Amino acid sequence: MGELNVTKLSKKKDRANYVHHLLNDIKALELMIDKNMIEESPIRIGAEQEFCLVDDCFLPNNNALKVLENIDDDHFTTEIGNYNLELNLDPLKLTDDCFSQLHKQLNNLLKKAKIAANKENTKIVLTGILPSLILDSVSLDKMTPIKRYEVLNEAISGTRKEDFNIHIKGVDEINFLHDSVMLEGCNTSFQMHLQVAPNNFTDTYNWAQAISGPILSICANSPILFGKELWSETRIALFTQSIDTRTNSFVLNENQSRVSFGNNWHTGSIADIFKDNISRFRSFLTTEFTKDSVEMIEKGEVPKLRALGLHNGTVYPWNRVCYGVSKNKPHLRIENRYIPSGPTTTDEVANMVFWVGVMMGKPKKYDNIHKTWDFKDVKSNFFNAARYGMGTQFYWGGKYISSHDLILNELLPMAYKGLYSMGVSPKDAEYYLKVIRDRVNGLYGSEWLIRSYRNLKKSYKRYEAVQILTAEIYKKQKNDYPVSTWRILNKNVKSPAKGNRIVKHIMNTDIFSIDKDDSIGLVLNMMQWKNIHHVPIINHMKEIVGVLSWNDIKPLLNKKNKHAMSVGSIMNKHVVTVNENCSVKEAQKLMKSHGISFLPVIKHNKLIGLITNNDL
Repeated sequence: MGELNVTKLSKKKDRANYVHHLLNDIKALELMIDKNMIEESPIRIGAEQEFCLVDDCFLPNNNALKVLENIDDDHFTTEIGNYNLELNLDPLKLTDDCFSQLHKQLNNLLKKAKIAANKENTKIVLTGILPSLILDSVSLDKMTPIKRYEVLNEAISGTRKEDFNIHIKGVDEINFLHDSVMLEGCNTSFQMHLQVAPNNFTDTYNWAQAISGPILSICANSPILFGKELWSETRIALFTQSIDTRTNSFVLNENQSRVSFGNNWHTGSIADIFKDNISRFRSFLTTEFTKDSVEMIEKGEVPKLRALGLHNGTVYPWNRVCYGVSKNKPHLRIENRYIPSGPTTTDEVANMVFWVGVMMGKPKKYDNIHKTWDFKDVKSNFFNAARYGMGTQFYWGGKYISSHDLILNELLPMAYKGLYSMGVSPKDAEYYLKVIRDRVNGLYGSEWLIRSYRNLKKSYKRYEAVQILTAEIYKKQKNDYPVSTWRILNKNVKSPAKGNRIVKHIMNTDIFSIDKDDSIGLVLNMMQWKNIHHVPIINHMKEIVGVLSWNDIKPLLNKKNKHAMSVGSIMNKHVVTVNENCSVKEAQKLMKSHGISFLPVIKHNKLIGLITNNDL
C-alpha cells in the first residue's frame, strides 16, 4: 500500500471498478498457477525492520520525515507514527552465508540512519514497544503527515463508527477508549519473508501457523505499554484492538478481526486464502488502475495484481500470504508479522534463522497437519505464548510440553536440519542458533525488561523508570551483544532526565481520593490506616472539587458525631493544581508561594496524580 496513491473507497463507480480489478486479480493469480508461471526456485528470504526515533531524553521524537529526508535512501520508508521509520532489506537466496549477509546489510543501513538521525539530535531504538511511550505519543497529531495514513484512519474509524476500546489485562491492566488508529504506531516489528513454492503453499502455510506459538515465546520482548506490565508480547493484543473495525455489541460478534491468527486451517491453493480474506473483509481503499491483469497474462506480461495487493495491505494476519514480482518473475511468500523489533540486530537475525530453519526442516510426520491437529490448540498456543512467553506450556502432538523443552529438544534440531538442507553454511547456522539456545537457557527479551523495570521502580516513579529503561536498551544495542548476555539493571541506574525533571517524573499515581459526601469518620480512619496527610476530593467526572489535609480533619478526631458529618462541610474548595509537564522547580516555587505542602496534578481537568513535599 505504501507504493500506491490511495483514496477512500466511497463512490459507487469507484467501488465497481475496484471490485472488477480485485476479482480479475484472483483470476489472473489462478491462471499463473495453472500455467506454472510462479517461480519455484531459488528460495529467497527478506525482511523489514521497523524502528523508533527518540530525543536526548529517550522520549518519542516526531521528526520521521526530516530524518527520512536526511537518509535519502530508497531502502527506507515511513510508518504511521511520526516517531517510527521502516527499512526494507534486499532479498537474498536461502543458501550459504545469506543470514550473515543480511545481518551486515541491516547494520550498515541502520548505521546510515543513525548518522542521519544524529543531525536532528535523534537516536534510533529497536524494540517491540518503546517503553517510554505515553498516551500523548499516540494522539492524532503524532501521525505521519502523509495522505495514505489519513485516508486509512478515516476509512477504519468510519467503518467502526465509535472509539476503539482497548482493554489488556496482564500483571497490570489498561482499559481506555481511543479515537484513532494511531495505537498501531506503538508496535514495531521485524517482519520476515520466506518464499514458498505454489504446489505446496497451503501445507507450508499451515505449518507456519502451527509453529507460531513456540517461535513467538522465545522472541517476545514487549511486556510494557504506558508503564504497565501486560503480556510478554503485548503487541499481539494491542495491534488486534487498535485497528478493529468491528463495533462493540452485546450480540455475539462472529466477525473476524482484521488483525487475526485465523479461525481454521486453510485448504486449497493460495488463491483460496486470498478469496477467504476478500470474503471476510470489505475493501475501503482504492487507487488508479491502468491495466487488466488477465489481459496482461494473455499478452505474455506479468501483472502486479495491484488491487489484490491493496486489499491484502489492509488485512493483517500474523502470518500473511503475499504475492510479488521481482525481475519480471512472480513469486509467493509467507510474511511473519508477529516477531518484535530488537532488542539487537543479532537477536533479530537469530529469530529469523530459527524461524526459517524450522519452516524448512519440517519432518514428514507433520505433513497435512490440518488433518491431525485441532486448529484451536494451535491458536491457543499462539496466544498463550504472547501472554506468558517462555513460561508457556504448549499443547504439542497430543501432550503438554514446556517451551524450554520443546525448543531445545525438538525445534532447534529441526532448525539445524532445515538450514543444512538448503545449503546454509554451518558457521551461520551454529552462530545464530546458539543465540536462541542461550536465550532458552538464560534470559530473553521480556524477562530482562520486566526484571529491570521492577528494580528501577524501587528508586524511581513509573515515568522516569521507563525513560531509564529505554536509555539502557539504546546503550546495550550499540554493542549488538544478544539480550541473553545483558545484565539485569539495578535500582541505582542514573536517569537521563536528571536536572530536567518534570512533575510527571515524581508524582504519585496510586491515589486515595474521596467524595464530598463521604463520612468524616471514614476519612479519618482511612488517613490513619494508610498514613496519608492529604487527600483530594473528586466528583463523578474525576474532576477535583476540593482538598483535605490531616490538619483540617485532626481536630474532629474525638468528635462524637463525626460519622454523620460529610467531608464537604470542612474541605478546602480553593485548590492549587499543577500540570504534569510543569518543571519540578516551578512546582516547588508554586507550593512555596502558596504555603502548601501538597499539589494535585491535573490533565484535561481530571486528577491524574499528586506531589507532596516528600516527593520534592
